[in-house]
Amino acid sequence: MNDDALEKIYQERLEEQLIACLAERESLSLEQAMDLYYCSKLSDKIHNGVEGVQYLDHKVLAQILKETEPELF
Repeated sequence: MNDDALEKIYQERLEEQLIACLAERESLSLEQAMDLYYCSKLSDKIHNGVEGVQYLDHKVLAQILKETEPELF
């Protein structure tokens, strides 16, 4: 398995954990949490690897999302 494949697997797992965390913290369904996450600017940053944000813990990312994009909540 090459580095790109491993990075993709890591990113997918991070997104799964982040969405589950959002659903739990905000009392949302998984579908609502997915919609919220994929409409966020943070999801673009994670997907594009901007500023190394994709290496932060999913709980930290959930907090960052709530603080930086409150309009989504």
